[in-house]
Amino acid sequence: MNVIKAIQTGLVGYGLSGFTFHAPFMKTMDEFSVVKIMSSNEEKVKKDFPDTEVTNDFELVIRDADVELIIITTPNEFHFDMAKRSIEAGKHVIIEKPMVIESAKGDELVQLAEKHDVMLSVYQNRRYDGNFQTVKKLIDDGALGDINTYEARYDRFCPVLVGGWREKAEPGAGMLYDLGAHLIDQALYLFGMPHSVTADVQVQREDGKTDDYFHIILAYGKKRAILHCGLLALEQGPKYKVHGDKGTFIKYGEDGQESDLKEGKRPGDEGWGMDRPELYGTLYTEESEEKIVTVPGAYMNYYKGVYDCIRNGADCPVPGEDGVNTIRLIEAAIKSSEEKRTVKW
Repeated sequence: MNVIKAIQTGLVGYGLSGFTFHAPFMKTMDEFSVVKIMSSNEEKVKKDFPDTEVTNDFELVIRDADVELIIITTPNEFHFDMAKRSIEAGKHVIIEKPMVIESAKGDELVQLAEKHDVMLSVYQNRRYDGNFQTVKKLIDDGALGDINTYEARYDRFCPVLVGGWREKAEPGAGMLYDLGAHLIDQALYLFGMPHSVTADVQVQREDGKTDDYFHIILAYGKKRAILHCGLLALEQGPKYKVHGDKGTFIKYGEDGQESDLKEGKRPGDEGWGMDRPELYGTLYTEESEEKIVTVPGAYMNYYKGVYDCIRNGADCPVPGEDGVNTIRLIEAAIKSSEEKRTVKW
């Protein structure tokens, strides 16, 4: 019987990301014990972690000898500096996506983590969405044959600016770094690095300061991965549409874990990660149409992978190198859009 030795963890930031996407797993998984949280809102933190020390000083987090793992959930512009200081202090590090703003900075972190022999990982939780896992399983099982076209998108209707930092004209803001990081990571996870990138990145909303629309085409020989996002889509199309020489798979609807977390549900609750039957995707072949039961979503599997990496020497679930490649493609998409050309490797 394996004895669980909880990883002593410091959580940096308790905004939307820290509160919604990380804290619930820290509270419900025996593999982790949060010993310090950096936040300016101690009252909010204490409602969830009444016995955990709260500080507004990052230095106190990285100097804490008990802290083994630091989870960085601050705005994108602070990721690099905080991760670098954490690694230099000998801590394992998880960085909320996007990893960094510049790929060169990501390369520096990867090399630094290797030098200090610590884990560096990027929280790409959308790899563990049930709908994406269903797509991956169909591809891996050969149900679609050789893939020729893969389409994934975020269609949302948000015509009014909400005023958060992601909408400010600052490095790392905008939907390409935000939702684009998810779509790009998923494509890289399925197909690896493309041969070229062609992209159109725009600001469509009135008074918008940063991108809220993108259309990216990743080329893999004759195969295409098409990634799209728009915030002015009142009626939403398929989340995934995948064509192969044996069939097509079409899937509507978002994974439910995010909405469940925002509603206060927690991993392990009844129905966690389960899709609604009316949203099951359809596999089309020349012989038939078949509803495919969605693989249950499981964000906790990311953290189980982190535990196995740190405690048992297993492979990192989302290594820093993957995070860097995502940023490389974001940079290539920006360059392609600005210069109106295809960027090739």
